[in-house]
Amino acid sequence: MYMGTTLLVYMHGFRSSPRSSKAVMTGEGIKSISGPENSIEWYCPQLLASPKKSMALVEGHIKQSDAERLVVVGSSLGGFYANYLAEKYGCKAIVLNPAVRAARELAPHVGMMTAYDSDEPFDFRPEYIDELKSLQVEKITNPSRYFLIAAKGDELLDWREMVSFYPGAKQLVLEGSDHGIADYADHLPQVLKFISS
Repeated sequence: MYMGTTLLVYMHGFRSSPRSSKAVMTGEGIKSISGPENSIEWYCPQLLASPKKSMALVEGHIKQSDAERLVVVGSSLGGFYANYLAEKYGCKAIVLNPAVRAARELAPHVGMMTAYDSDEPFDFRPEYIDELKSLQVEKITNPSRYFLIAAKGDELLDWREMVSFYPGAKQLVLEGSDHGIADYADHLPQVLKFISS
């Protein structure tokens, strides 16, 4: 188990929020493994429509944190951001049904959108696709830093593309399930173990 302080950044998916079930479950789980010798700072911000501004928000928090170690967790679009941060900071990443090619996946969604858990409208602009392209990781450099959870039942993204994007990484491929990983609670112990190791 890692002894020291860890900043854990959780990034939700497109049109989602820190109130998503996986974010809430992960945050609760963190409390169970954080202690005096291995304190974990939990950071789960509301990401912005602009990918560039979202990363500026997260990186601003990373820079001001006193933690000795960084771990990132991302779901869907958050998984795409996790790839970017893991490569930039050389940290561990847990990716949950990640959108490994977010610019391609989100190009059809340009325009006015609403969040899943509110009626708050937001404008997903064409330039945001270019911002996503600028954050694209083409190839991960150290597979041992990554833990992929991919669901074969994902109705939005192709699990095979996820698996091939993280060769050599720790992978948990779920038979069935869905994009939101409805059975996430069953796999949370493995996520917590990877964070604390």
